[in-house]
Amino acid sequence: MYPRSFRYLAPNTLQEAVQFALSHPDEAKYLAGGQSLIPMMKLRIASPAYIIDINKIRNLSYISVSDSKLVIGALARHSDIEHSEVVEKNLPILKEASVQIADQQVRNLGTMAGSISHADPAADWPAVALACKAEFSIVGRNERMVKADDFFQGPFQTALEPGEFLKEIRIPLVEGRHGYSYMKFERKAGDFATVGVAVMIKLKEGIIDDAAIALTAVAPKQFRLYDAEKMLIGKEPNNELLEEASKLAAAKSDPSADLRGSVEFKREMARVFTRRALKVALLRAGWGGS
Repeated sequence: MYPRSFRYLAPNTLQEAVQFALSHPDEAKYLAGGQSLIPMMKLRIASPAYIIDINKIRNLSYISVSDSKLVIGALARHSDIEHSEVVEKNLPILKEASVQIADQQVRNLGTMAGSISHADPAADWPAVALACKAEFSIVGRNERMVKADDFFQGPFQTALEPGEFLKEIRIPLVEGRHGYSYMKFERKAGDFATVGVAVMIKLKEGIIDDAAIALTAVAPKQFRLYDAEKMLIGKEPNNELLEEASKLAAAKSDPSADLRGSVEFKREMARVFTRRALKVALLRAGWGGS
């Protein structure tokens, strides 16, 4: 199939892009990598009247550290994150997730901000953003900050208002002994996740001082396991504790049956991969594994 006809615009400034989108809020779509938008247009799932290509806008592809936060611009590609020394030094979970996204061609074009804005319920970045307690700088009639916890509202639904643009992702750096993990179960390399689990965990004197766990692909939207996090914090890690936390992942999951598996199978994979991700994150934080 071919997309319906549309008008193509390539503004040179973010202000131009946002002003035009706000003047056509229900008819315009931003184009960064296009790895989600273009296939949807070809299938006519999406048929915008205007495409606003932001790739000519300068200074949107940065990855840097500012005010104890890793900041990622709207045009930073998956591959930029994969190869960034700043990411590897400060938040290596982003590198671990980026290499598991689709294939190299997609990673060379697609952007983290675009994936988050699209909010596919099986995408990788939303779960990682939740586990990292990210915040998003959104530009529209005004500029505002939205926490990842409040951003994802349903399948392909976010806190973005019509015409608004996700300009920047801000992720707080973690101090002290901490570990991370992003694990993804997929039918084949490059596929969307059957289940994905992101974990950030912090140890202090052998006790879990902080924990964040987020899942993708096993519910209508990505979600954090607040009950499991609460259960872990303040306790000394052991295998029995990890098993109890992973059972909560299965209980909180609400998957649908499809070609990737039955409801029961996906819930079991949520349990298994949550346990594995927790263990890897704790080992990276210095846990002895007993």
